[in-house]
Amino acid sequence: MTKINLLKLKHFIPKQNNTINTYNNSVHCKRSIAFLSSSYQRRDSVEVQAERKSNLFVPPSPPINENDLNKVQNFIDKTKKLFVLTGAGLSTESGIPDYRSEGVGLYARSNSRPMQYKTFLQSAERRRQYWARNFVGWMRYKSFVPNTSHMALSAWERRGKIDWLATQNVDGLHLKAGSERVTELHGSLHRVNCLSCNNVTDRNIFQEKLIKLNPDFITKQGAMGPDGDTLLSENEMKDFDVPECEVCGGILKPNIVFFGDNVEKTIVGYLMNQVEKADGILCAGSSLEVYSGYRFALAANKWNKPIAIINIGPTRADHLATLKIEAKLGDILPELSV
Repeated sequence: MTKINLLKLKHFIPKQNNTINTYNNSVHCKRSIAFLSSSYQRRDSVEVQAERKSNLFVPPSPPINENDLNKVQNFIDKTKKLFVLTGAGLSTESGIPDYRSEGVGLYARSNSRPMQYKTFLQSAERRRQYWARNFVGWMRYKSFVPNTSHMALSAWERRGKIDWLATQNVDGLHLKAGSERVTELHGSLHRVNCLSCNNVTDRNIFQEKLIKLNPDFITKQGAMGPDGDTLLSENEMKDFDVPECEVCGGILKPNIVFFGDNVEKTIVGYLMNQVEKADGILCAGSSLEVYSGYRFALAANKWNKPIAIINIGPTRADHLATLKIEAKLGDILPELSV
């Protein structure tokens, strides 16, 4: 299959009419989805598969019982137009760590903290460090594959249960699983944007440019962070070179929403419309600590929509939930009938 430049794809914001003219329904996106799906199916990485099986980054949780499973099934049965919001807890079962999980999240395992948007903009040195860490982690990060929960949600969409899905994750695993009615709320690490001219580059193509600029950059990969970067020492990063935009010479940034940055208003507005027309909201694998996701639970509550939350540990929206279950998503979502 011909490799597609994923990064010409901006966000799937519909035009102001009644037609869903979105990113995921474009010809480019359908081809991109096909590429991502086939890429993950062809992949056979012993390292990542072993990491998935070990559940290194999934916090302990009680085993799911039949009563809780029936409660979730009953919730799903009552919905015809389900809005789903997913978070990092969905991808931990694929081997990708999150930030906040007790005992296993990045905050629990190290003193490292994600880079702030303001810091990235203001410091060329910090941008160099960011791209050095991302460069080392990219080949491993891009090879992660969907787990059974991603696949279950994709199947629900095909069967007409999910009207729309918004994900806080930047890993592209919903697209790899075949989901199409998706908004990547915080963007995607599979794209690189110029902050000046908005030119978009496929992350794999950008990796090739980094390799050419840094042919002798060799370092042992350390622990991976939630956003694909690897922990490196300042000495290891000191000679790393980062290219400028080939179109205008501007600053290049991953197409993700950094901490301290904001989701575009057009994206928020579109998703609010999806929440309003839904008849049920499922929040899966998110603590909802970040307002960008929590706002949709608040809106659903305002519009009297039933809210189900499946997450290991407390969430910011527990007091709004019609149903709250603490369990691994992989023990629940694939077991439900749609």
